[in-house]
Amino acid sequence: MADTKRLAFSIIQFLHSQLRSSELSADAQESLEVAVQCLETAFGVSTEDQSLAVSKSLPEIFASATSEVPDAEPPQVEENPLLHEPTVEELARAERLKSDGNEQMKLENFGAAAEFYTRAIKLNPENAVYFCNRAAAYSKMGNYAGAVSDCERAIVIDRSYSKAYGRMGLALASLNKHTEAVGYYRRALELDPENETYKSNLKIAEQKMKEMPSPTAGVDLAGFLSNPNFMSMAANLMNNPQVQQMMSGMMSGMYSSQGTGATPGVPGSNDLSGLIQAGQDFAQQMQQQNPELIEQLRSHIRSRPPSASQEEQP
Repeated sequence: MADTKRLAFSIIQFLHSQLRSSELSADAQESLEVAVQCLETAFGVSTEDQSLAVSKSLPEIFASATSEVPDAEPPQVEENPLLHEPTVEELARAERLKSDGNEQMKLENFGAAAEFYTRAIKLNPENAVYFCNRAAAYSKMGNYAGAVSDCERAIVIDRSYSKAYGRMGLALASLNKHTEAVGYYRRALELDPENETYKSNLKIAEQKMKEMPSPTAGVDLAGFLSNPNFMSMAANLMNNPQVQQMMSGMMSGMYSSQGTGATPGVPGSNDLSGLIQAGQDFAQQMQQQNPELIEQLRSHIRSRPPSASQEEQP
């Protein structure tokens, strides 16, 4: 089941990346949005759950499986990069692969670009530029977790590489981690004080921090309480004999605790467990009887991903 969710997550990521394409008509974008909602509901996944992200996106996997890229080599036994010093020829080939990746980025073939950068990294895994460029490709494909990982690696290799900090900030902002993004944008500006892109992205991230709502902001509780479907299901729950018995037992326990040394007004652990179970049953009942109402509640709580900010080319 875990692999199935990962696959569904990758498909949803790909569809989100297509939604950002200006080539799609309004009807096509609406169809994709419906498809994303159906997949999220069917498989119980969300783009916010980055624990389901994999190291390669669907376009990258497809590109590596179907594209005929130049300089293809037969599979070789992978050597430990710490024990292998790249030769002059390997370093030169890695630079050519990086240039090929840059060309694919200009053509917006982001999956192919990421594959070229990956091959360059295999030849020279101590070059921060290759990781940073692949992070840019990952971000364009919506694989922000992969972009964060590559930026971290680039920063470890070269702690004075401003572009790695800038792209880390962009990836974190896309994950709605604006507070962390601000720190990386500021570090990027310390290293490159005149960079207008970093200045602009820092202002956007700082503004997003101010606009971040509280967990309950935007939820129309009064609207839900006046919803007849919601109130009907709540009434059914309270009329359940098991729930009534449990509530009666809890109230009796509150009063009887006065002479037993127990804390007055605090129900026992069994009663609390029963109440939690009743709540879960209520939520399940709501999901089964009125999924539209549940989706409406989720749409109030779920925050939309931020709009893409500016990014430098590799």
